[in-house]
Amino acid sequence: MTKDPRVALEVLVSSLEEHLSAIVSRRGEDDPSVDAAFLRIADAFEDYEDALYEEYGEVTPLDLYDDGEGELDDDESEDDEDDSDEDSDEDTDDDDSEDDAVQAVNKAD
Repeated sequence: MTKDPRVALEVLVSSLEEHLSAIVSRRGEDDPSVDAAFLRIADAFEDYEDALYEEYGEVTPLDLYDDGEGELDDDESEDDEDDSDEDSDEDTDDDDSEDDAVQAVNKAD
């Protein structure tokens, strides 16, 4: 069953709003509601991207990534892994729990 891209976009926007609300009402450094909202954004983004591709053959200019400790996606090359290892060596701030979660970045960079 193909998901409607407009519905998937609405879920993504809603997930972003929920994330902001969780941050604003954060109850400590490691508030699980913030982490959960963060991961919902990633899931909603993947659903939107899949729906967009299935319906129109298009994608966004964004990509989900992790901090270099995970496995490569099927379309990533060995060179990409080397670059992400260099990036993860530069980022040694363990206090930011969101660095350990999936994040969206611009593919153009």
